[in-house]
This record gives sequence, structure tokens and C-alpha cells, in this order.
Amino acid sequence: MSDPQQSAQNSQMLQGEPSPEELEAAQAANEAEALDALAVAQGELAALQTKNAELADQYLRAQADVQNARRRADEEVSKARKFAVEAFAESLLPVTDSLEAGLAVKDATPEQIREGAEATLRQLKSALERNKVIEVAPAPGTKFDPHQHQAISMVPADQEPNTVVSVLQKGYTINDRVLRPALVTVSAPK
Repeated sequence: MSDPQQSAQNSQMLQGEPSPEELEAAQAANEAEALDALAVAQGELAALQTKNAELADQYLRAQADVQNARRRADEEVSKARKFAVEAFAESLLPVTDSLEAGLAVKDATPEQIREGAEATLRQLKSALERNKVIEVAPAPGTKFDPHQHQAISMVPADQEPNTVVSVLQKGYTINDRVLRPALVTVSAPK
């Protein structure tokens, strides 16, 4: 007769159940696979943590670069505002010099005073033009432009309606932007 343990193993084999040795071997294989998978996962985790640290460092550096660029731009804008009139003021210095020189002459004749004033006015107009300050003085008969002219009154005239009759005060633009509109009288509709 056969021994009872072997007969139990044989009956397990016939029924399709694994033996304890097979179970033990399968469990050991599963544990080895789990350890391998754990080692792979830990390696991936370490790689991802390293990559995360690198990206965080790059982000902080980029933020610092942006803040530095913003600070430099703010400083440049501040300097530009602070010294924006420097070139304009420099171009007006000869006008000031001419006025002072004219006032220093004690016994100037009216003709000399007029001549000096005209020369100084030319200097001033030249300085304004160099700095893009352009005179707006429409000729009589020019169509009224509400963007550059300000109508003070409407008068009857022998010209087209809504045209400039006379200029009461010149206007000025700076870089194509109206600094002061020209004060004009406009012809009334007939």
C-alpha cells in the first residue's frame, strides 16, 4: 500500500491543486517579481524626483530672470521719464543765451532790439522743430479740421462754409499729436 501523504499529493495533482512545494516556489517567484518591480519603481521615483528638482531650479532661475528684466525695464522707463526733456532743454539753451545777450545791451536802438528778437524767435522755432513741435497755422480758405483747429466764432465770409477765415492763435503738434489746437474763426454757412 502507499503511504497517506503520497496519496494526498497524488489526489491534489489529480484535482489540479498545486503542491506545497509548488506553492512555495510560486510565492518565492512572486516575491522576487515584486522586489524587482519595487526596485524599478524606486529607481523611476528617484529619477522623477531628480528631474523635479532640476525643473524647480530652472523655474526659480527663470522667475529671477523675469524679475531682473522687469526691474531693469522699470529703471529704464524711470530714467527716460526723468530725462525726457533733456534734449529739448538743451536745444533751448541758445535761445536763453540770446535773450540774455540782448538784455545785456544797455543802449540798443529799437531796430537792434527788433533784429535781436527776430533772430531769437528763429532760434526758438528751430529748436521746436528739431524736437518735433510743429506749428499749426492754417491758411485762410483751408477746410476746418476739428482735430487741429478750435473754432472761436463763425463769421459771414465770401468763401466756402466751414473754412478758416483767420487764425487768432497758432496751434502746435508734437509727433503728430495736438499739443494745442489753433484758434480760428470759421466761415458761416450762407
